[in-house]
Amino acid sequence: MLVEAVVSFAVERLGDLLIQEARFLNGVSDEVKKMKNELKRMQCFLRDAERKQDESETIKNWISEIRKLAYDAEDVIEIYAIKAAFGINVGTKNPFYRSKNLHKVGSEIISINSRITDLTRSLQTYGLTATRDNGNSRFAFEMQRQLRWSYSHIVEEFIVGLDEDIGKVVGWLLNQDQQCRVVYICGMGGLGKTTLAKSIYHYNAIRRHFEGFAWAYISQQCKKRDVWEGILLKLTSPSKEERDEIMKMRDEELAKKLYKVQQEKKCLIILDDIWSNDDWDILSPAFPLENTRSKIVFTSRNKGISLHVDSKGLLHEPSCLNAEDSWVLFQKKAFPRKYDPEFSIFDDFERLGKEMVAKCAGLPLAIIVLGGLLATKDTVGEWETIHRYISSYLIGGEINERRRLAEVLDLSYQDLPGELKPCFLYLSQFPEDSEIPKNKLIQLWVAEGVVSSQYEIERDETMEDLAESYLGNLISRCMVQVGQMGSTGRIKTCRLHDLMRDLCLSKAKKEHFLYIIGGSQQNNTIDVASSSYPSERQSGEVRRLAVFLDQHVHQLIPRNEQMNQYLRSLVFFHDKKCRVENWEPIKGIFKNFILLRILDLEGIKGLKGQSLPKEVGNLLFLKFLSLKRTRIQTLPASLGNLENLQSLNLQTINKVSWDSTVEIPNVIWKLTQLRHLYLPNWCGNVANNLKLENLTNLQTLVNFPASKCDVKDLLKLKKLRKLVLNDPRHFQKFSESLSHPNKRLNCLQSLSLRTDMLSFPDNVVDVEKLVGGCPSLHKLQVEGRVERLPEAPLFPPQLSKLTLWGCRLVEDPMVTLGKLPNLKFLSGWEMFVGEKMVCSQNGFPQLKVLILRGLPNLVEWTIENQAMSSLHRLSISDCNKLKTVPDGLKFVASLQELEIRWMPKSFKTRLGTAGEDYHKVQHSSNRSLCFRR
Repeated sequence: MLVEAVVSFAVERLGDLLIQEARFLNGVSDEVKKMKNELKRMQCFLRDAERKQDESETIKNWISEIRKLAYDAEDVIEIYAIKAAFGINVGTKNPFYRSKNLHKVGSEIISINSRITDLTRSLQTYGLTATRDNGNSRFAFEMQRQLRWSYSHIVEEFIVGLDEDIGKVVGWLLNQDQQCRVVYICGMGGLGKTTLAKSIYHYNAIRRHFEGFAWAYISQQCKKRDVWEGILLKLTSPSKEERDEIMKMRDEELAKKLYKVQQEKKCLIILDDIWSNDDWDILSPAFPLENTRSKIVFTSRNKGISLHVDSKGLLHEPSCLNAEDSWVLFQKKAFPRKYDPEFSIFDDFERLGKEMVAKCAGLPLAIIVLGGLLATKDTVGEWETIHRYISSYLIGGEINERRRLAEVLDLSYQDLPGELKPCFLYLSQFPEDSEIPKNKLIQLWVAEGVVSSQYEIERDETMEDLAESYLGNLISRCMVQVGQMGSTGRIKTCRLHDLMRDLCLSKAKKEHFLYIIGGSQQNNTIDVASSSYPSERQSGEVRRLAVFLDQHVHQLIPRNEQMNQYLRSLVFFHDKKCRVENWEPIKGIFKNFILLRILDLEGIKGLKGQSLPKEVGNLLFLKFLSLKRTRIQTLPASLGNLENLQSLNLQTINKVSWDSTVEIPNVIWKLTQLRHLYLPNWCGNVANNLKLENLTNLQTLVNFPASKCDVKDLLKLKKLRKLVLNDPRHFQKFSESLSHPNKRLNCLQSLSLRTDMLSFPDNVVDVEKLVGGCPSLHKLQVEGRVERLPEAPLFPPQLSKLTLWGCRLVEDPMVTLGKLPNLKFLSGWEMFVGEKMVCSQNGFPQLKVLILRGLPNLVEWTIENQAMSSLHRLSISDCNKLKTVPDGLKFVASLQELEIRWMPKSFKTRLGTAGEDYHKVQHSSNRSLCFRR
């Protein structure tokens, strides 16, 4: 119901314009209200029309016309409002011209209203049924169901029927006598090759056998430099200085170093989703296949690669699941409560489920997606509807496996609620295999309007909350995969399986949702920027454009591409070395795309000291602007015109560099709709002050410029959820401002007091006042001196991540911190200057990650019975007086990763396989030992 979502947004947008731009719409507001009501009336017929569009070409054409009407309604009002704001061709100072232009826009609105009325009448005549939501009951029900789903915190990859495959490949990799250096896992898309490779990569015996591990996604966009750098960084765990050195290497030097590391260490490297022989030829100079104990595992759809790379390698071709394993896998997705003792599967569900699973031909991806789809269906009737669809499309044995998979994926899209379809299609613009940042995606969705602002008015939650539940819904349906997880189990990034991305691209093209110019996106799978693009763009169909740039950019949009004033979203993707000589070409964007809501220029680097053109102030309806890592160092005062801006990202490249300071005029205070503000590391300002206190809608404020503002003003930002201060001179003043019981930031969930300096500050921070004034904290980072920690009951009970750097506590902090009930991540760097540390009995019940760095005086560390019972990862670094790990560590059965870095040689000897302390850590499946030189 994508068109229904388009019309719904148009209705909401017209309502917003009537409120926000009333001063410009005086004289035509009655006609705008009528247009809004006519569109709402049309919505009643849309659901039935979209259901029946495949039955009739006439209805399909009507659907297309409805979409265009909704777009035209937005366009005519927004263009008039912008012209009125700037007095362009409107004659605001001349009553005659003003009257003439009001009459003109009024006539255009009347014409659109007439077209809507005629089309609605046609829909009625054709026998389509008007359906209503009755007070958004469907939406409310959908929301309740979404919120029941377990979304993001724990995501497991369901592994069924792979035991034999895993055992076979693991045996090959562990066999010392076999001269095999390469293993190939080959098969069609959706067969579970990557799942199998991941299982092997994390297999306990594999983690004990190899000394270094690296995983690289290759895909259709094989970039050797990115692949080589990523693998080398994972194999060597370099310091910051060594990392910088690697980044500066020439390609030949980089390949030589990576080659040498694989000869010196016993490494396992996974090259996932490699498409062609040419890709391997590009990558091969960095990978030895002889005179090495290291091994490589390929996953590929191309079986021929096994003969091209090394004919002595071993080939494994996973088979489709049998009926029994297919049913087990399906149950895990379709019945998430299956392992609840009180849960049982009714006979009708089991019968229908087994019949549908049989149609999936044993393809794991098809089974998982089908299970995710049916997990959203609560009644037998809903299952029977899906069953009829599957039976009609996937009948007979003549249809091949690829067709079956495609039909199941298509069904998953067709079943999406109308509000989720644009969210899914929006993902089509991101590059193949890219990790899509969750927070940025959510901000883009909100700015685009795919999340209703009405929700925020009616409920005590934000649009971002709703957008996050939308993402959770897509993940629960297995249409979107989880990428990187945060240290506390929250999603940081998401991604699309390449087959799901093909579906997404195909639907986006069919729905005229988004177009792509340039780059390797125009691959053999789907040509998004098709020959139909120019004519559709001329008719105003193109609302969103993604442009892929090369390293050297002379034109941000190619000259042969005609401009489209109706564009609403312009996002750039590029090589990370992308450069522009100057920002003059961007003036064309500011002048021609005046209706833009989204402009993402992140990472397009200019020359030193360049300014953003003042024409950016033309974009009155802009809601999302990212200049992150662009090296722009001066912003114009016209930035204050962007009164609708919701997200502004001005973050710089490095913490300490020539481009870490940006001159910002004192106009940010005008942007009262801002919800997310990311400032540069340091703000330069002619007036030496920056007013932010009236940005009362802010949820995110990164790099608060304490030297330009009063930290007490932060207390006026009552909706803040995330706050980062990076100037240690003002940490204490901020904590003091929270000392009064009525001075609190009740919504704040993440607080970072961090420094961009090269050493930890000496300023004392009062942690007790911080946690007292921020009672909802989930994450807290403090860099600087702390005289003492508050008692455990004074910490927010939901605190899950704590970072204490440079605190230099005299008293053992573990006594207090071990009592925090939900602490999952603890990182301490120069946290404690004492000699003895004790983790008490039953302490740290939820702790999963513990990082201890730079404890110069620590001699003795004790872990008592049942302490840290959930610990997954332990990292110890630069604790030079610590002789050995605690005896109690051998009882921490959950420990999977142990990292020892920059520790004395004697520490290594004791923990080695022949060492006296090996028994304490031998149960850890992944022991990464790195020692100080």
